[in-house]
Amino acid sequence: MKRRPAPASQTGVARLLARARFELVPTSAFHRQIPFLPEGATVTVTSSPRRGLEPTLLLCERLAVAGFRAVPHLSARLVQGPGQLAEIVARLKGAAVTEVFVVGGDSATPAGPYGSAASLLEALREGGHRFERVGIAGYPERHPLVDDVTLLRALREKQPFASYLVTQICFDAAAIFMWVRRVRGEGFRLPIFIGMPGVVNRVKLLEMSLRIGVGDSLRYLRKHGGLMARLVRRGGYRPDSFLANLAPLLEEATAGVVGLHINTFNEVESTERWRQGAIARHGYMELPAS
Repeated sequence: MKRRPAPASQTGVARLLARARFELVPTSAFHRQIPFLPEGATVTVTSSPRRGLEPTLLLCERLAVAGFRAVPHLSARLVQGPGQLAEIVARLKGAAVTEVFVVGGDSATPAGPYGSAASLLEALREGGHRFERVGIAGYPERHPLVDDVTLLRALREKQPFASYLVTQICFDAAAIFMWVRRVRGEGFRLPIFIGMPGVVNRVKLLEMSLRIGVGDSLRYLRKHGGLMARLVRRGGYRPDSFLANLAPLLEEATAGVVGLHINTFNEVESTERWRQGAIARHGYMELPAS
């Protein structure tokens, strides 16, 4: 068999998959997933209103010790005030964690003075709590709690404090195209990572939604309703067609897409097996010998 380089759209997908970021949920069974992560990978860890930030911090400490680049989700509405924020920062720096991902969070009532990601970002800067990189979230589809105008205004407020943006997972490539072009047209210049699901099994997703608690489960399933609908129809999800539809955007220099952020739903083994295969498939095209 002879090999020839794949089209640019395919090599672009392979390049971004090769340096993809991974996301874990800090459930009691998370330790089973760690051995399947690629060596030295960047791994973000979510937080939830019911469990608080402690499970997130614990998992990040464990990941950092294991040689991964751990990135905690710091939910603004879970931080009680400047004192706790200083303690969190000191703890992360003590674990050699140099990057954080700041979100507003889903708590109905803030635990302290930080009601939004922007307010926590400002507090981090004013308190002298510097990290090498700071991520923020973007929403190509409608946010379950916040309208589009407010979200766009929040992006403008957060941009001076951040290093990059990760989009909430969205299954409509056309919606992602439109959203990226819209925010670029509004002057948003941060690098963008496209959030995407990995390989997801319906039963495993339902099991995990139950593990994180009833209130969290409702928020979790509401956020990922598109994924749930696909799982009900198919019994499982693979992101191949999503990536194929997204490939042209990954090649647009003006889009500023620099990476893929894989929401594993704690199915790292199957997701990593798929990722390795997808890199091989998108990297080169096999041709018959001449």
